[in-house]
Amino acid sequence: MHKIKLEVNNIEYSQTHSGSYVLTLAESNGIRNLPIVIGSFEAQAIAVELEKMTPNRPLTHDLFKSSLNAFKISVIEVMIHQFKEGIFYANIVCEQNNQRVEIDARSSDAVAIALRFKAPIYTNDQVMDEVSNSHERSERLDMDEDFQSEEEDEFLDGEGLDSEALDALEVQLQQALENEDYELASKIRDEINKRKK
Repeated sequence: MHKIKLEVNNIEYSQTHSGSYVLTLAESNGIRNLPIVIGSFEAQAIAVELEKMTPNRPLTHDLFKSSLNAFKISVIEVMIHQFKEGIFYANIVCEQNNQRVEIDARSSDAVAIALRFKAPIYTNDQVMDEVSNSHERSERLDMDEDFQSEEEDEFLDGEGLDSEALDALEVQLQQALENEDYELASKIRDEINKRKK
């Protein structure tokens, strides 16, 4: 599959998701952008590296880099390889003793690690074609796996389930089970069962 190189273009406060930011990755030799909604912690981790700031104590991504360096593991590249049901999927490609390993990661964490290792960031045509539309459209999507808006926080408390369509609840139930969030899964299952009676 053809790889598309990306560069960090911008991080800005999200106008539609309270307490979140939009990380924009730009196509290196093109005009398309890949905007990703991320949390404030991840935005800070990326901004710290972009601005070449040195925190008093290592941040989580700095610790990850130090750990890999200690074991002589290199980060070769980051690949944002899939966009599914509003979530980006990324791999951090590492190498040790000429052996490569792909580590599954959230896109925001993968970008923060790539910047620290000065490793290239890639995506593919399928992801770029699906997501590279307008900034406004992309902000309506929850694109980073663990980011939650205030509306989602209400949903996680079990509120707002009655306003969701039945087929949407089925999808959310599957996602909750995959994420091992059994408390949320039981609330969704109860709402589904209530409607099917």
